Amino acid sequence: MSSDLVIVGAGIVGASVAYHAARAGAVVTLVDAGRPGSGVTADSFAWIGASGVRTGPAAALRATAVEEYRRLEAELPGLPVTWSGSLSWGTADGAPEAGPGQEIVNAATVATLEPTLRQPPEWAVWAPGDGAVDPVGVTERLVAGALAHGARIRPDAPVTAVRRDAAGRVVGVETAAGPLSGATVVLAAGVATAALGAPLGIRVPVAPSSATLFRFRAPAGLVRTVVNNRDFDLRQVGADRLLAAADSPERTLAAVRSSFRGAADVELLSTRVGVRPMPADGEPIVGPVVEVPGLYVAVLHSAVTLAPAVGRLVARELVDGAVEPVLAGCRPDRF
Repeated sequence: MSSDLVIVGAGIVGASVAYHAARAGAVVTLVDAGRPGSGVTADSFAWIGASGVRTGPAAALRATAVEEYRRLEAELPGLPVTWSGSLSWGTADGAPEAGPGQEIVNAATVATLEPTLRQPPEWAVWAPGDGAVDPVGVTERLVAGALAHGARIRPDAPVTAVRRDAAGRVVGVETAAGPLSGATVVLAAGVATAALGAPLGIRVPVAPSSATLFRFRAPAGLVRTVVNNRDFDLRQVGADRLLAAADSPERTLAAVRSSFRGAADVELLSTRVGVRPMPADGEPIVGPVVEVPGLYVAVLHSAVTLAPAVGRLVARELVDGAVEPVLAGCRPDRF
């Protein structure tokens, strides 16, 4: 790999790779079909938590999520992160079980944490270290950090192909605005990654997965934590705004109104359906593509949660030549 990079995709993952690589001294060009953070990144509920992570190839990576965001906060002052903790209940049958970083709390404690809740559950899982972010704001901050370290940004320039020389090695990309040169190309283009890889003869098994977000007008302070139950994932995102990840606008609105005191006048403002990239096995696909020298892939679900860690680790592999053990279970050649 070379530290002369073209990064395709200015969502939160591509922006994180660009920031960390530029900060490490790489020559970075970040290119996107739109504006930074304007794609699926904007459609994330953006709950950040390391708690409860136990299994899977990326378990160790997920367990660092909060720590990595805390690091990024220190590096990029003003990062839009809210450390509210999260409360979960009723999402599975049987008694709740606490994982790392979690504790079981009773109804009295739930009522203290969420004082407008009409009927606090008998038990809930409290994760005090969890938080949430403004995903577009974080992406913009990462891009600004990359620019400050000398990166170039090419928005509104759809990439149409990865360019190779006669020997088959990557030499850059073709865009609607003309070619861009780079000895390493990082595909961080979400669901579009598969289409960009196909002409090169590589299969990136990632498919679109819809996710629906509802925004509500609501009284200030109605919800204090990230609330997760059978009806919705819910959090306050502004003085008079709630954000919910759920399936039905009518059922979600009814559930919010019935769950919280003072919520009778909550109203639905918008519905947005995003298309998340979902790898075939649900785990991140991160690493070099052996069949195409100079090509690197970074596509994942839980991208907002994992972006700071993935960006830092990918930059280490590309700039320093490191091989990061925590990414061992995420490599493209596992398929």
